[in-house]
Amino acid sequence: MLSVLAPPSPSRRLPVLGRRSAFPLHASILVVLLAASSAPTPLYALYQAEWHLSALTVTVVFSAYALTLLGALLTAGTLSDHLGRRPVLIGALLAEAAAMAVFATAQGVTALIAARILQGLATGVATSAAGAALLDFEDPGRPGRATLANGITPVAGMAAGVLASTALVQYAPAPTRTVYLLLLLLFTAQAAAVLLTTETAHPRSGAWRSLRPGITVAPASRPSMRLLAPGVVAAWALGGFYSSLGPSLARLIAPHTPRATGGLVFFTLTAAAGLAVLAARSLSARTASSVGAAVLIPGALLTLSAPHLHSLPALFAGTALAGTGFGAVTQGALRLLLAPAAPDERAGTLAAYYVLSYLAMSIPAVLAGLLTNLYGLQTAVLLYAATVILLTLTGLVRSVRQPTSG
Repeated sequence: MLSVLAPPSPSRRLPVLGRRSAFPLHASILVVLLAASSAPTPLYALYQAEWHLSALTVTVVFSAYALTLLGALLTAGTLSDHLGRRPVLIGALLAEAAAMAVFATAQGVTALIAARILQGLATGVATSAAGAALLDFEDPGRPGRATLANGITPVAGMAAGVLASTALVQYAPAPTRTVYLLLLLLFTAQAAAVLLTTETAHPRSGAWRSLRPGITVAPASRPSMRLLAPGVVAAWALGGFYSSLGPSLARLIAPHTPRATGGLVFFTLTAAAGLAVLAARSLSARTASSVGAAVLIPGALLTLSAPHLHSLPALFAGTALAGTGFGAVTQGALRLLLAPAAPDERAGTLAAYYVLSYLAMSIPAVLAGLLTNLYGLQTAVLLYAATVILLTLTGLVRSVRQPTSG
């Protein structure tokens, strides 16, 4: 009698994605990670109205994500160098999917903060692993493509996330659930796709030791990190302000504006940043960083003037300039930092850059929320803009005094 069960073939394996497919897959992971990070921004107004949240509470919810992401970068930023890119990414993407489920079922601010914490942990682990994988899968015949992707995918993702969420706020019957359910499906699909990629990192011992908090920057990248720090902090601090308090500022200027306007403020920032990243390719890394930092100053000034002028056009113009500066600073900084790093130093150097970035994004945003509660949003904007301008000028002076190649 013939057996109806054929023995499994020892040569049967999962199909493997080649370099040409793996590169855009990992770029899409970064896009969706950052889309998920910005998706709650247009929803903050709904949460505030439904749960009676203060401006400080909103910035705490926002910063719960950024600070836990920071903790993940400090502890697990180099984990994929030890365990491999695939297992780290798959685990992080499934954790992202779980965070989206918590968002979709949230009934109060506690659940919202819990979802942000889980999301921050997963994003911190995934960001450095996916960014390093982009460098691993880069076509040798097209050098610089991975650095460009690492620069543009975050802002493209944030723009896509806030735009999709804004549209759903306006038109979807359940805006506080729909966007998260869509993201849950995307993260699950991406985790399955990563399973089909080849492993590019050679697993090595020391995974537990690598979880000790610390920052690992390639020795050759350290001078650039010190030089670029003020401009990077200024750019990401503005990003944190627009992400957490941008909708509130829009409502202060024009109380009767449609709810979608608040989300469009952050979309303007990220869309301008994405265009600036593309435009900065034709400039040297140092020039891109310096020009971008300089553009932050008029952006901060226009944003500061918008409440006094009661002008939404001034707010959007300032936001566009701030986004342009943000994108150029990011592009220049990543090129200067990653170019001299050895392959086994990439994940750590990229994680260190994001540690600095998310510290700059989260802590000032919380302080702005506290100042808003104590003295009002206009005063908070004034102090925020003054700090950004001071940091930017410091960075520009240091760049002139200590020029670096690139």
